[in-house]
Amino acid sequence: MRTLLVLLVVLAAGGAAAWFLSAPQPLAASAVPTGGDAARGEAVFWAGGCAACHAAPGATGEAKLTLAGGLTLHTPLGPIVAPNISPSPAGIGDWSDADFANAVLRGISPDGTHYTPAFPWTSYRNMRPGDVADLRAYLATLPPSDDRPDAAGLPFPFGWRRPIGLWKRFALTDPPPVPQGADEAVTRGHYLTVALGHCGECHTPRTVLMAMDPSRWLAGAPNPDGDGTVPNITPARAGLADWPAADIAYLLESGFTPDFDSVGGSMAPVVDNWSHVDGADRAAVAAYLKAIAPVPAE
Repeated sequence: MRTLLVLLVVLAAGGAAAWFLSAPQPLAASAVPTGGDAARGEAVFWAGGCAACHAAPGATGEAKLTLAGGLTLHTPLGPIVAPNISPSPAGIGDWSDADFANAVLRGISPDGTHYTPAFPWTSYRNMRPGDVADLRAYLATLPPSDDRPDAAGLPFPFGWRRPIGLWKRFALTDPPPVPQGADEAVTRGHYLTVALGHCGECHTPRTVLMAMDPSRWLAGAPNPDGDGTVPNITPARAGLADWPAADIAYLLESGFTPDFDSVGGSMAPVVDNWSHVDGADRAAVAAYLKAIAPVPAE
């Protein structure tokens, strides 16, 4: 009986500790970015690829700016449907600045639950506060939609959000820092690649705990859509060693590779977004990808 009592006390203490450690950690009120500029936010929008996931499936042209959601994202844990993030009450129209900033920078929903990493807050958390405010200002100018996509959650136990708090504390990894001796272009390219472009989400292999593996940063990974692999984009022989920086920048604009092939699959909407990005920023990403350490194929 005494042993059972001790066991129950230990389990209760462990459960309480896990509950405490898994609690969401929102931004302090003083740290919430406000007063964004919509014109600057448009550049953040395209670099961040918001329309790629949140436009309605099959949307083209101006319709891609109606962020009604509905796209099904296939993850290793099950399918997730992208939500409406238009400036409608069915989307994020009723969100406060704090709601938006906590979603992007902390992965926390307005109701205080953790977002799954299918929403790449794991990369967006590296965004500058000013860019977050600018993005929010731009999203408020887009067409509203009252669509409410089917929000069927992940199967148990993966649909339980509270343990994501423990994952944030103990498994989430940080990307490599800016390369030593980086010039202004490489430094800008690091930010665009790590934060806004969230390139590591697809191009970096995962650890056993499903976090990006910083030791194999951008070295290629299994295709999240299920077939094949996402390529190595480090300056390794298996990656971009033979690509001039200008060709990398041109691919981001046009989708064409140096051997006159074109990208497809999940990279096609990335190119569609980045074709709207300033040419200097495309060149900065290319400069960064040529400046990082090469990671050979395994």
